[in-house]
Amino acid sequence: MQLNELKQKTKRMITRRVGRGGKRGKTSGRGTKGQKARAGHRIRPEMRDVIKKLPKQRGYKFSPFRVKPIVVNVKDIETHFEAGDTVSPKTLLEKGMFTVRGNKEPKIKILGEGEITKKVSIEGVTVSKTAKEAIEKAGGSIA
Repeated sequence: MQLNELKQKTKRMITRRVGRGGKRGKTSGRGTKGQKARAGHRIRPEMRDVIKKLPKQRGYKFSPFRVKPIVVNVKDIETHFEAGDTVSPKTLLEKGMFTVRGNKEPKIKILGEGEITKKVSIEGVTVSKTAKEAIEKAGGSIA
């Protein structure tokens, strides 16, 4: 067997080095114009375009970071409670003014919409300024 009779076992990948100037002439085998014809051409990965179209982490179609309290108005307390009762998250739940999702105790805020004439004491809930004025005017107390 002679050296010129040897056969290669695997095919060699023939890669052309394009755009080095020299014997190719004019566009040096790069075709004409466009991003691929320029020096230092690099096409950005297609995945980046997909990622950029995704919404940002917060604020767009995501659940809010802060849990909003359940709103109860003064007029609702007027209709559901008697004079001398205590208003707390537990009693509000018993009266069926809201439903609990999960096992966490929800935050409740009393707002000043409507009027109240009954003397009630409020515990364990946040109260707005106008609701506080209305409750104290009716003779109620806020703890």
